[in-house]
Amino acid sequence: MSSLVVKRFIKMVIIVMLAGCVSSPDKIALESSLNSITKTQKPAFVSEISSGLATVPFAHNYAAKQLTGTYANSIALQIFISRMVHKQGFSVSYLNGLFSQANRLDSVIRLENPAPPTSGPIKPSLGSWSRYRDKFMTEAHINNGVEFWRNNAEAIQKASTTYDVDPEYIVGIIGVETYFGKNFGKTNILDALTTLSFDTVRRSNYFMSELESFLLMARDEGFDPRQPQGSWAGAMGYGQFMPSNFRTLAVDFNNDGRRDLWQAKDAVGSVANYFAHSGWQLHNPVTERLNTGADSDVIELSTYEGNEYWRTYPNFNVIKKYNNSNKYAMAVHQLAQGIKQRYMQVNAMQNN
Repeated sequence: MSSLVVKRFIKMVIIVMLAGCVSSPDKIALESSLNSITKTQKPAFVSEISSGLATVPFAHNYAAKQLTGTYANSIALQIFISRMVHKQGFSVSYLNGLFSQANRLDSVIRLENPAPPTSGPIKPSLGSWSRYRDKFMTEAHINNGVEFWRNNAEAIQKASTTYDVDPEYIVGIIGVETYFGKNFGKTNILDALTTLSFDTVRRSNYFMSELESFLLMARDEGFDPRQPQGSWAGAMGYGQFMPSNFRTLAVDFNNDGRRDLWQAKDAVGSVANYFAHSGWQLHNPVTERLNTGADSDVIELSTYEGNEYWRTYPNFNVIKKYNNSNKYAMAVHQLAQGIKQRYMQVNAMQNN
């Protein structure tokens, strides 16, 4: 048969199989997507056309004729599914089945929509930097950081050389984000992103975009989308990457054919790549303690003993691209320096 005949036959099979179980917009989206596919252009994930399922990992676990469960009546989710079919080539039945298992997480809604502040003037929080710093500048954090560095020394050195990023800051980020992999987070990522997309308002469009990236990530890397766990906001792995950053900045640093940020070597390379992409300057300063504040490059941090003043440099702002907080960036900086000093001491003692 000619390619044109094959195309028409495939279209008829899908439409007949999905008749009565998908809405009219979904049929139109599927048909429109197939119209643009030629024999040479057909992507791999459309290869299981005869079953009505795209070739996505674990697709057989989720096939369903219609959307059921918590989000069965969500018009917004139905529109999202239709868009994913049209734009990204997913199967309607796969997404129906997957989202039929999604759970609404009230805890996530509360975290995304905190209670409004009480009326009256807001007083400065004395010692806010002291309290924040004390969460990370501990003997346990420093010792675990040294252990993580020694266990992954080859990957950390390779990442530093490959991406021109000072190694202690790769370790420092991972220490602040997940305590060197001891606290990845226990929230189901699909449930979290579904809840944030369709049950909150403030940043729903952002989280819907992250949900799209998450589904693409799971398809590309071979994850069961119901399995990954992480933060309540959808961040994942040692470095707590959001799905969009995973897709653009995660790297397969151990060369096993898969980007896996729950694997230390891939996480190390990916954090270094994130820094490089954000403009890190190798061996350049991050911040410098001053006696007083005088210009726009100086930040003020509150301690119980009084305010601290720090001049910041471009690398400080690179850390803030990971989390736009002065206290966060300073915690990464000081933890990185503390770990580096202890790491060098341990290595010196063992070499003598």
